[in-house]
Amino acid sequence: MLKKLREKKTAKKIWIILAILIVPAFVLWGFGGAFRSRGESAYVGKIFGRNIFILEFKDAADAVRNQAIMQFGDNLSELKKYLNLESQAWERLILLAEAKKRKINVSDREVIEAIEGYAFFQRKGQFDNRTYSDMLRYVFRTQPRIFEEQTRQNLMLLKLYKQATDGVTLTEGDIKKEYQKANEEISLNYIASLPPNFAKDISPSEEEIKDYFAKNTLEFKQPLSFNLDYTVSESENKIKTLALRLNKRSDFQSLAKNSDLTVKETGLFAQTDPIPGIGWSPQILNLISRYKIGQFSSVIQMDKNFYILRLKEKKEAYIPDFKKTKDKARDRLIKDRSEKIAKGKIEEAFKKIKELYTLNPNSIDFNKTAKEYGLKSDSTDLFKYGSYIEGIGASDIFWINALDLKGGEFSQVIAVPSGFYIIKVKNRIPVDEKNLESEKSDFSKKILSQVKQEYFTLFLEELKRRSQ
Repeated sequence: MLKKLREKKTAKKIWIILAILIVPAFVLWGFGGAFRSRGESAYVGKIFGRNIFILEFKDAADAVRNQAIMQFGDNLSELKKYLNLESQAWERLILLAEAKKRKINVSDREVIEAIEGYAFFQRKGQFDNRTYSDMLRYVFRTQPRIFEEQTRQNLMLLKLYKQATDGVTLTEGDIKKEYQKANEEISLNYIASLPPNFAKDISPSEEEIKDYFAKNTLEFKQPLSFNLDYTVSESENKIKTLALRLNKRSDFQSLAKNSDLTVKETGLFAQTDPIPGIGWSPQILNLISRYKIGQFSSVIQMDKNFYILRLKEKKEAYIPDFKKTKDKARDRLIKDRSEKIAKGKIEEAFKKIKELYTLNPNSIDFNKTAKEYGLKSDSTDLFKYGSYIEGIGASDIFWINALDLKGGEFSQVIAVPSGFYIIKVKNRIPVDEKNLESEKSDFSKKILSQVKQEYFTLFLEELKRRSQ
C-alpha cells in the first residue's frame, strides 16, 4: 500500500499541501515522538501565551507523521532519522494558531474533495471507500474522523500559505538573475589571506591571555546544564508500570532493577546540546528546565523507545575561572589576532592593486602582489552558483561578487569564514539568451515557487519569535 504513495500523480497532489512545511527535512536532527503522561492535563509548552497540553501536541505530532508518510511512503523508515517531526509539530501548532486568528475556515465539502482527490484512496480512477478504510487502518493507523480533521487543518494551512505569499512577485530582472545563477559559469583568479597561515607565528604571554579573558569574559560563559538519571525500554507497559511506582522518595535504581530495567546517567550537558544517550529534544529540555532536583518526568516516547527521566543535578549558567579555560582563551586570542593580521594584509594588497589599476588597468598582477604581501594567489575552474569551489568552499558569495565584474576589474575584499579574498574574472560562459526566452515561462514559475517558500520561511520564523 505504501508504494501507492510514491506514484507521480500522488506526489504532485500531496506536495501542494506539504509546501507549507517549509523546514527542510534533511537539515534537522532526530525524530522526537509523542509525549505520554499519567496526568494528560500536563502541558509541554506555550504558544502565544496559551498552554499546549500533551494531547494537543500529540495530535499535531500524529498529523505531521501522516504527512511524512504521504511525502515519503515506504522510504520513511530510512529517512526518519533525518526528520525532526517534533519540531514540525510545534510549527504546525503555531501556524494553526495564526490561521485561526485570521479566521481562515475550511468547509466539509472542501475536506471531502481533497480526500477524494488523493490518488492512493482511488481505485480505477474513482474514490473507493474500501481502499480509504484500509489505507487509514494499515498505513496511517488513524481513525477516519481524525484524518479528516487533519485534512481540514492542512487546507487551512494551505490557505494561510496563499494569503501570506500572495503579494510575492518577480520582475524581469529577478528572473534573469536567477536564470544566470542556474546556468552561468565563471572561473576566477584570486588573492587569499588566510588566518591560519599567520597563527603559527603568534605566541601570546600568560598576561596577555589573562587580559584577553578579562575583557571577553562573557564569551566563555557556560550555559545552564543538567544531569539526568533515566531508564529506557521498547516496552510501553514495562515503563508505565514502573512510572506508577515512582515518587520523590523512590529508589530509582532498585525499582528499575525489579522491573528488569537499568538506570543510566547522562552526565552534565548544556541546555543547547543534545541529551547524551537520548538525542535532541527541545521539548524534554523545556520540561526539565522547570523540574526540581529529584523530580521524575512522565513517560516520554521517542521513536520506538519509552523513557522516564529524573533530574539529578542542575547547574546554573556560570563563567569558569581562568585556569579551567586558559587553553580556550589562548586559542581564541590567537584566532582573533591572526584574523586581524590577515585582514590587514589583504587591505594593504587591495590598496596597492587599486593604485596600480588607476595608473594602468592592464598592470595588475595578482601573483606578484600576493607574493609581495605574503599572501596566496591561485585560480579556480569554471563553477556555477551553489556549487563548491575546490580549496575555497561554497561558491555563492564569489559568484555574486564576480557577476558584474568586467574586463580586468577586481572585487572589494570578500570576507568568508576561511579568510579574506580579492577576485577577478578569469573566464565566463554567459547564459544563452535564446534559451532564456524559450525557458522563461516554466523557469519563472519554478523560481516564484521557491521565492514564495523562502518568504514563508521568514514569515514562520517571525511567528515563532512572537509566539514565545
